[in-house]
Amino acid sequence: MPKYLNPYAAVNDADLLSEAFARSQDERDPLSSLRAEFVIPTKGDLRNRRYGPVGNQTTHASSATARPDDHEESVYLCGNSLGLQPRRTREYVNRYLDTWASKGVQGHFKPLEGGHPPWLDLDDALKEQTARIVGALPTEVVVMETLTANLHLLMSSFYKPTPDRYKIIIEGKAFPSDHYAAQSQLAHHNVPSSALITITPPSADSPYLTTEHILSVISQHNATTALVLLPGIQFYSGQFFDIELITRHCHSLGIIVGWDLAHAVGNVPVKLHDWNVDFAAWCNYKYMNGGPGVIGGLFVHDNHGKVEQTQLDGDPNHINHTQLVYKPRLSGWWGSDKSTRFRMENEFIPIPGASGFQLSNPSALDMTSVLASLDVFSLTSIEALRARSLRLTAYLEERLLRYGNKTPPYKIITPANPAERGAQLSVLLNPGLLDHVLNYIEEHGVVVDERKPDVLRVAPAPLYNSFWDVHRFVVIFQEGCRRAIARTGSGSAETTNGAS
Repeated sequence: MPKYLNPYAAVNDADLLSEAFARSQDERDPLSSLRAEFVIPTKGDLRNRRYGPVGNQTTHASSATARPDDHEESVYLCGNSLGLQPRRTREYVNRYLDTWASKGVQGHFKPLEGGHPPWLDLDDALKEQTARIVGALPTEVVVMETLTANLHLLMSSFYKPTPDRYKIIIEGKAFPSDHYAAQSQLAHHNVPSSALITITPPSADSPYLTTEHILSVISQHNATTALVLLPGIQFYSGQFFDIELITRHCHSLGIIVGWDLAHAVGNVPVKLHDWNVDFAAWCNYKYMNGGPGVIGGLFVHDNHGKVEQTQLDGDPNHINHTQLVYKPRLSGWWGSDKSTRFRMENEFIPIPGASGFQLSNPSALDMTSVLASLDVFSLTSIEALRARSLRLTAYLEERLLRYGNKTPPYKIITPANPAERGAQLSVLLNPGLLDHVLNYIEEHGVVVDERKPDVLRVAPAPLYNSFWDVHRFVVIFQEGCRRAIARTGSGSAETTNGAS
């Protein structure tokens, strides 16, 4: 891969490694104020084995177990797994509970002053803000179901195998649920499992997939492929795929392409409409901060969401009848026209666009939680967040590369090109170090995600993470590395003339 210039590479060690430098970067960035919109767990909260925040407990710990840093904010760099709670989530959920308590079923229909839209209209209320985040028309998105369920619903419409075109192409290290979904779709259509084609890196030493390699595999199987399903950002390495180019290539070969945006939505700007993506699905609990297992979302391009009427020459009396024509899908009553939904006439009239793919009455509690996070996103733009994210990730990268005068006992496996990554850097530790390092950093209030046997995924989310978070993480992480090497005698770092 070519060398990319890190904007922090020219800063000398004395400045770059100091807390003062990190603080100054936060002070000059107006988006740093968004951190106040979130609940940051304290180190004591993370250590506490009782329910609830330490600050809410009058006798949370004895003097023997209390620690001086219990009330310090933790270093939470795990938004790629579960985003932190927006402060307004509690307020919004309480409004939902109050409405349910005071109105019962009427909460579905009655607008309330000072409250949120009626539950019947909550899905519409989320569309505009969601559309801005994923670069779509409001009619092309809907908040519904969960990620894998949405992938299945979308593939039921878009994966239509024929004797000539029947293969599904996925990325070789796709998140397991995507792999399972693709496999089960093949089985559902009685297509042999050998029709699942996986794109794997040319080198076993690197998880990196060049765009050229991805395109070449698709071209190799183009005559027999019905569907390509890829991640916007690869969960393990953090690589950001070229969605626009890959989509264009697939379409030039007559192949439908869908995207799993679980690690991309709320993280990097995408333009699903302009890029002519056929469909996409995502969860809302990672960078979108909607809460664990919360309701997901999907995108269906306007080209596929049309509902049109055609004239049919019906009976012998030559009376013309009309018939609705739309993309076949697994249908449910919440996807049917809202004005006739409650007539119970058993005639499915799909809502045009993505909303027509809805099935059941969605959880108003879930949508309320997502609304709280979307309202935080509305305080800025995804483009501004991306600019901040690039600075945070570049700072994290440069700090990790500087390991005194020794070669670090780890390497960054996420692409160095900022255009090919989001907020996450995946750090591959030398063999035998991971558990020791993880135990040390967790004891010191750091939360990151690990992937056995040797990878830590570190993701500074630009909505709430700070340069100060990154500084504290690197100090604790590198000390954990040194202690792990001393303890295990493995992964010893070699002395060099400067930073790696």
